[in-house]
Amino acid sequence: MKLGLVFPQTEIADDPIAIRDFARTAEAEGFDYLLAYDHVLGVDPQQRPDWDPFKVLDTTDAIETDSDTKRAPYNYKSAFQEPMVLFAYLAAVTERIEMATGVVILPQRQTALVAKQAANVANLSSNRLRLGVGIGWNDAEYEALGMNFRSRGHRIEEQIDTLRRLWREDAVTFKGDFDHLRGVGINPRPRQPIPLWLGGLSEVAMKRAARIADGWQPMIPPSEARKTASVFRELVEADGRDPDLVGLENVVSCGVTTGGPIIPFEEAAEIAQVSRDAGFTHMCISTMDAGHETIEDHLEYAAQWLRRAREA
Repeated sequence: MKLGLVFPQTEIADDPIAIRDFARTAEAEGFDYLLAYDHVLGVDPQQRPDWDPFKVLDTTDAIETDSDTKRAPYNYKSAFQEPMVLFAYLAAVTERIEMATGVVILPQRQTALVAKQAANVANLSSNRLRLGVGIGWNDAEYEALGMNFRSRGHRIEEQIDTLRRLWREDAVTFKGDFDHLRGVGINPRPRQPIPLWLGGLSEVAMKRAARIADGWQPMIPPSEARKTASVFRELVEADGRDPDLVGLENVVSCGVTTGGPIIPFEEAAEIAQVSRDAGFTHMCISTMDAGHETIEDHLEYAAQWLRRAREA
């Protein structure tokens, strides 16, 4: 089981040296990969008092609530590096560590452009890219980027097929519900197939990942790992696929935004063992929103967690 670390998007300084040092330290500590989240835009609730994610989301799992307020996990004050640009930079300043998105919000992006960007990052990093994609929750982002929020589930399925064709074929002719390509192709294409994973925790997302993805990236409590993995493997088999060839990743969050405290180091080995026994191929630790005062604190905690998890 590979062990990864979430890139602390909202807490690390927008400074190339700080970002470089974080990635190199994570690599030196022995993490197998870094995982980065994606948001292009954030909302200013003062300028959009009518904006309420509860009115548009199919699920409220990603939203914080209390008795008086409703707010999205991130807004316009939350800093997010663009993951493809970030990974292109990290490819040049690291040597071994893999890079994964968790997830790029694919339906709000142009399919061919994502195919081109991912191919470039994969080649420039010597095949260290794993592309996780999902449908997202922020309707305001879709609106600003000129994409339809309501059709995002249908669109992502078409996009996944289109991405693979653009990566595999010299020239593609395809007319779908969203993308129309006529005798066009990207160059350079990836030298090796890019692993294409799907995020999301809903039943629809799980079934979609079991049917068409190279792996699935839910975010679930460790106590649900065994049951979730078992259901997922059954779905993969029901679609005529080999579950041993489909990856499964969990992000263990220590952040206060998930309602939980910093997970004690003593639990790291147990959680890793449970995840491994359940059939997870990847486990990623997130230190975001966990109250660490400095990036050095993030890394120190993560390194201790990694050492305990390796004991499992």
